[in-house]
Amino acid sequence: MKPPVNVTIVGMTPAVAALDVGGTSIKAALYDADLKDLASLREPTARGADGEALADQVARIVETLGKQAGTGTPDAVGVVIPGIVDEVERVARFSANLDFRDVPFGEMLDSRLGLPFAFGHDVRAGGLAEFRVGAGKGCTDAAFIPVGTGIAAALQLDGRLYAAGGQGGEIGHIDVGHRLPCGCGATGCLEAISSASAIARRYSEHTGRPAEGAEQVVDAARHGDEAAISVVNDALEGLGHGIKTLVTLLAPEVVVLGGGLFTAGDYVLEPVRAWLAANLQFQRMPELRIARLGDEAGRLGAALLGLDLLKP
Repeated sequence: MKPPVNVTIVGMTPAVAALDVGGTSIKAALYDADLKDLASLREPTARGADGEALADQVARIVETLGKQAGTGTPDAVGVVIPGIVDEVERVARFSANLDFRDVPFGEMLDSRLGLPFAFGHDVRAGGLAEFRVGAGKGCTDAAFIPVGTGIAAALQLDGRLYAAGGQGGEIGHIDVGHRLPCGCGATGCLEAISSASAIARRYSEHTGRPAEGAEQVVDAARHGDEAAISVVNDALEGLGHGIKTLVTLLAPEVVVLGGGLFTAGDYVLEPVRAWLAANLQFQRMPELRIARLGDEAGRLGAALLGLDLLKP
C-alpha cells in the first residue's frame, strides 16, 4: 500500500478535484479550500470489471476540470465509489454497481494521476460532508442514512468516521422482521422494504401501475392513495426498526436522514420520530434531522477527503 502524500500549499488557495462515481454517471467538480465550485461536469460512467476504463476516465476528468477552471493541475484529488470500499488499502472490495471485486483502484489511479489522492466510499464521504458542513455539523456521535436505491449509513463515533475496513454501516441489511427477499440473498432486510427502489417496486406490485420512484409514491400517499399509504407506512416502520438497532448499539446523538424519500420533510420524518418515541425503552432518543446537501454530499465529501491530504 502506498501511503497518502501530505502536501502544504503556501501562498495560494488549493484546488481539489472531487469525483462521485455512480453506477450510471460520475458527478465531478473542482473546488477551492472553501468548497467553492470552480468547474463541474457530469458524464456516463465507463464500464469494465478490471477498473482500467474507469481509471482512465477519472484521470481525463481531473485534467478537464483544471482546464475548464483555468487553474491547471489540481493540488489533490478525491474519488468516492459505491459498494464495499477499504479506504486504508484503497481497494474496491465489492461494488455491484461497477462490477468491481477486489480492484486495487487506488494503486491504479496513483499511476495515472501523480497527485495526492484520496479514495473512499460514497456514503461515508456524504456523511463526512453532512457532519462537517451540513445537517450534522457540530456533532460528535452521529449517523447519516441516505435512503436511495440501497440503504447504508455513515457513522461518526467520538468525532471520527468509522469504516471497519469498508464493512461498517451496512444498516440496509439489518433484519427488520418482514419476509421479503433482499438482493443480498437474505430475507427481512431493511433495504428490501424501505429503500427508494423497494418503495417503487412494492407500489407497482400492489397496484399494477408503474412508479418512477419513491417520491411519486409518497406524493400519491399524501393524496390519499391507500396502496401508497400502506407501502410508505411499511417503509417508515422498517426505518424505525433499523434506527432502533443502530441507537441501541451506538447511541448517536443525531441521525441525519437523506435521499429522495426525505424531500417530503416532516410528512415522512414525523412518523419515524413517533415510532422511535413509542418503541425505545432505555435507549437515547436521537435527534432526527433532514440532510442539507442533497445529491452533492458525496462530491463534497470527496473534496473534503482531498483537502485533508493538503493539511500540514
